[in-house]
Amino acid sequence: MFKDEQNFTRFEKRVFLATPRMHGEELEYINEAFEKNWITTAGDNVNELEKYAAGYLGVRHAVGLASGTAALHLAIKLAGEKLYTGLRPGASLEGKKVFCSDMTFDASVNPVVYEGGEPVLIDTEYDTWNMDPVSLKKAFELYPDVRLVVVANLYGTPAKLDEIKKICDEHNALLIEDAAESLGASLNGKMTGTFGDINIISFNGNKIITGSSGGMLLTESITDADKTRKLSTQAREDAPWYQHEELGYNYRISNIIAGIVRGQFKHLEEHINLKREIYERYKEGFKDLPVTMNPFSKEAVPNYWLSCLLIDKEAMCRQVRDEKKALYIPEKGKSCPTEILETLSSFNAEGRPIWKPMHMQPIYRNNSFVNKDGFARAMSNAYIDEGTVSDVGMDIFSRGLCLPSDINMTHSDQEKIIEIVRNCFN
Repeated sequence: MFKDEQNFTRFEKRVFLATPRMHGEELEYINEAFEKNWITTAGDNVNELEKYAAGYLGVRHAVGLASGTAALHLAIKLAGEKLYTGLRPGASLEGKKVFCSDMTFDASVNPVVYEGGEPVLIDTEYDTWNMDPVSLKKAFELYPDVRLVVVANLYGTPAKLDEIKKICDEHNALLIEDAAESLGASLNGKMTGTFGDINIISFNGNKIITGSSGGMLLTESITDADKTRKLSTQAREDAPWYQHEELGYNYRISNIIAGIVRGQFKHLEEHINLKREIYERYKEGFKDLPVTMNPFSKEAVPNYWLSCLLIDKEAMCRQVRDEKKALYIPEKGKSCPTEILETLSSFNAEGRPIWKPMHMQPIYRNNSFVNKDGFARAMSNAYIDEGTVSDVGMDIFSRGLCLPSDINMTHSDQEKIIEIVRNCFN
């Protein structure tokens, strides 16, 4: 029970997981688009945003698109066309296996299926909560013909991208880096979104900077950039009429959205610093609890998009989850993600479970899942006991949660959240 009920009244204003912070420049660029009447998928905002993003990240070409998912879809389509020929029009990976991060949002995996491919899900590692290079090596032993890998950087933390890229090169495989959550993060001084053969970022509403929607494909290849622009505008040919010779999409970013992102980009470093302060306050506030924060390697500088918590195994109370509900049994001195999230919600604060691994999702449950030991399958949605098959993603999902990480919450709001979490272990 809470020690001081007076200090634990509900937040009058909801504390969210992550919301945008707007600054004013965004409106200036929107007004500029209105004044010039460029209310379309072209205009100065689109052009200048692409130039600025490419320069900031250190890539030759950035193509503004309607969402991070649209960017990833076109990245996968381009990669498939580079690797395979003779497949039916519109499906560049028909029947081909693709190695994908397992613990991620399904938008990182779904575009493989859009293109007719079969995701093979690669287990997570504890060091970064991202794709495990050891498991990836094992996957290439099992499936030596695979030529495409899609890796996501979870919660703003870079994967072991140098190692993963080296493994891909050894097997003549292309790498797509999904940096939707990690804009502004770096590894060994190199920005995420630049390690793959093709890369993507996102400007979704809860990301580190936002346009409410939007995304980008990043590449060193002018050919890929030009092809992306063509495909994203319904694949129109260079003709005086609407000429179409291949399947296209309505995926281009709007000049209005680009204006919002253009204004937001000026504040990226500021947002990263605020997110880092939130992470460090949580880390300090929980230092004597049986928990750890989401980790990153010493070579990495994350953008701290979401601060996450992992409960020590011995401090977990009993918890079970089915496909849509969860139950737990309170135990003194112990807690679990379900208890903490329900308690935060009761005080009008928003947390979130860790991404449920793809191999545990009904839609992908029959897909191959590879861990460091080889083939493995999800055993259940319940907590893993010591001595069971290695399944790092399932373990982190079972013991982890995302804390309120909103840069608009006050220090006193965060201190109250820390005390609420601490009291869950009393």
